[in-house]
Amino acid sequence: MAGRINEEDIATVRERSRIEDVVGGYVALRNAGGGSLKGLCPFHDEKTPSFQVTPSRGFYYCFGCGEGGDVITFLQRQQNLSFVEAIQVLADRAGIVLRIEDDGTPTQAPGLRKRILEANEAAQEFYTAQLDSPEAVEARRFLHGRQFDRANALQFSVGYAPRHGSALRQTLRAKGFEDDVLKAAGLVRDRGRDFFTGRVLWPIRDSAQAVLGFGARRIYDDDRMPAKYLNTPESPVYKKSHVLYGLDLARREIGRKSQAVIVEGYTDVMAAHLSGVGTAVASCGTAFGDDHARLLQRLMGTSTGLHGEVIFTFDGDLAGQAAALKVFKGDQNFVSQTYVAVEPSGLDPCDLRMEQGEAAVRELVGRRIPLYRFVMSNIAKSYDLDRADGRLAAAREGAALVGAIRDQSLVSQYLRELAGMLGMDVDDVRREAARVGRRAPAHDPHEPPPDDEPPAADPAWPRADDPALRLERDTEKLMLQHPLTFDAAWNGVEERDFTHPGYQAVFRLIQAVPFGDNWTDRLRAEAPNDLVRQLLVALLVEPLLREPDDAYSLTHTARLRLATVTRQIADVKSKLQRTDPLKESTSHRAQFAELTELEMQRKKLLTVGLG
Repeated sequence: MAGRINEEDIATVRERSRIEDVVGGYVALRNAGGGSLKGLCPFHDEKTPSFQVTPSRGFYYCFGCGEGGDVITFLQRQQNLSFVEAIQVLADRAGIVLRIEDDGTPTQAPGLRKRILEANEAAQEFYTAQLDSPEAVEARRFLHGRQFDRANALQFSVGYAPRHGSALRQTLRAKGFEDDVLKAAGLVRDRGRDFFTGRVLWPIRDSAQAVLGFGARRIYDDDRMPAKYLNTPESPVYKKSHVLYGLDLARREIGRKSQAVIVEGYTDVMAAHLSGVGTAVASCGTAFGDDHARLLQRLMGTSTGLHGEVIFTFDGDLAGQAAALKVFKGDQNFVSQTYVAVEPSGLDPCDLRMEQGEAAVRELVGRRIPLYRFVMSNIAKSYDLDRADGRLAAAREGAALVGAIRDQSLVSQYLRELAGMLGMDVDDVRREAARVGRRAPAHDPHEPPPDDEPPAADPAWPRADDPALRLERDTEKLMLQHPLTFDAAWNGVEERDFTHPGYQAVFRLIQAVPFGDNWTDRLRAEAPNDLVRQLLVALLVEPLLREPDDAYSLTHTARLRLATVTRQIADVKSKLQRTDPLKESTSHRAQFAELTELEMQRKKLLTVGLG
């Protein structure tokens, strides 16, 4: 989408989207007391409810798995949506028209996106109904020839575009859609003719089920458009580099299995799903690219670890090999393992299902091999391994490939595999790999140079039931949930009063963000990382033992500061024991004076802390 969503509209969406209503559509909630609701967590299996929603603050948190956030976060996590997609879904739900801005200037008419989506939905209903018309006999014959029956067509919402040049336009105009909207959606050409005519169509949806556009296949020999496949032109909602056909059907399975199977066409997606491969998707009118990779990465939840798998069903011919090499060059965009499933006879999933049955499609995916191994095999085949110089050249090229592997634990294994493919001693291959490594640049020239300072590690997650940290946790809960019971200096509390890095990070955030309107939202927005953000949400949602007042909060902060002073006293006493009062008299006197002052502070704080 060009531009960005108006900040006021985002705030309106938050305000009108009651978290208990949205979450309640997925989770059975019951009263948990104190204005909170409880239910079984939708993000992990559990028998005892640990998922809590606090409507007054607009947050949810699971004390079992640690998932937490606001209504937008919940929808993102539950439906595998981006932030923008979640905002759009909630806006549509609340009847809010979003304004898209770029440097303060609207880039499109207000409400245009919503009208385009409505027009696409109406077009999909029209096309689907047309598949039963007498004119669509060739379309039905096409589907039947690929062993798809009427039920299969309905399952995937397959439709037919009439050959009449304005059938869709006339139908949608009668439903109140203006030509400007139909042209913006890519449904109608500039001269008023339907964009798709005389073709089989598949709706292309996003993960939230909204119809973004269509893919169409030629079925008539006299089609004026020579292209076998035709897709919706780029529009405010359709960007071919950002969409995958079948994503609406596969997103849950992709998230559950951490797997995605990439096939080449619409009928391949149908064949794969009907064969039990529910993670199959296909790119639409363009080659699989970096944006598709990032989309799958988000859906698979693999942004922080090396797990999951992306499986490409390439043909075993030269074109398939070239496609695999292209994917390999961009493989570093994946944090999942990348595999290739090759059918020896060159059949795609649709043809494989027709000739060998649905089990063969499942077996194809099951026989996947790592992309690195597939590419290494092709390298070995490209050299004359009967010649010493051929083997050496193959070893050098293969070693460069192995050097790009992210998981260093696999390097030794793959070098051994490469040696076996080439018929060379593994030590010779290792030496070539070492030579290639010495000649390789220190870093990828396309990547920014590393920072002078290594990034700070995320603070470890503190246990909620840790008795040693209970006082720190309770104090920050009071600060976040009842800030008005503290003075402007937070009752004298300092960062050093917190011993755990997680609580230190939260307190730095509290100090950095001035108290005022939408304070908790601003705190979440300014959180340095997801770990701190989740801890913040947990502290905002976790119930207190009682309704606090100023005296209650003062008692907690006094006890917290008392713990700090007690630690300081212990440190000074330790130094005193190691200091010779005769030889180091000046240092000893200074330390004794410091100890005396600390003891006085301790007595004062002890009085306040006892209430």
